[in-house]
Amino acid sequence: MVKCDDVLQFWNTQLNSAAIPDASRNGLQVQGAETVRKIVFGVSASLELFRRAQVAGADLICVHHGLLWGHEQPLTGLFGQRVRFLMQHNIGLAAYHLPLDKHPKIGHNACLIRALHATQIKPFATYHDVTIGYEGKLPGVSLEKVTKTLEQFCHTQAQVVPFGPQKIKRVGVVSGGAYSMLPQAIDRQLDLYVTGILDEPAYEWCREGKINCIALGHYHSEKCGIEALMKMTAQKFAVKTQFIDITNPL
Repeated sequence: MVKCDDVLQFWNTQLNSAAIPDASRNGLQVQGAETVRKIVFGVSASLELFRRAQVAGADLICVHHGLLWGHEQPLTGLFGQRVRFLMQHNIGLAAYHLPLDKHPKIGHNACLIRALHATQIKPFATYHDVTIGYEGKLPGVSLEKVTKTLEQFCHTQAQVVPFGPQKIKRVGVVSGGAYSMLPQAIDRQLDLYVTGILDEPAYEWCREGKINCIALGHYHSEKCGIEALMKMTAQKFAVKTQFIDITNPL
């Protein structure tokens, strides 16, 4: 059992959350128990996650996509139901958005590009003036092999837009809903851009920019960072941890 404040301080420090501008309210969003015996980790705040965390005996939940996004919201409807459930069961909720995207060791994008065994990794792609992605070099790996590697790593089936070279030497990664950052990959003359989801403009951007794109799903592309944070937390504190995977194909 540990103090909730000690866990939060550890997360805030490791992720440098106070220094990163973000629409998300990073850190504690809903106050729960002062002491923590078990922490459940998940990708996104939802009533299904909260219910399964409560059954699992969680005192604290940590997610990538939280409940608070920079504006006041009435405690009604689905939002009110979620907050009510947490407070009724004295379960805390913490969330880390951009800090978990951009972290150089346990961030989603760092985990994804390391899964490809890329070299010469460096920051890439800005979102609201915050650099959150990574790019690196590969030794001319086939697009098919890169796709299979990422599908196995994320346990998902990828969507591929193959308008670039068949042998990948330069790759950039920005997880989640970052299809709109594809032009930054084209400007960098990358062979491949890896993200979570695509929308209609991306297809012609790829054709005209002569670039490949792999979309792993918003949810599946952002499991690896929260799981890495869970492992780091378990190594630091004498507390039980569990990742709850809520099926989400999007």
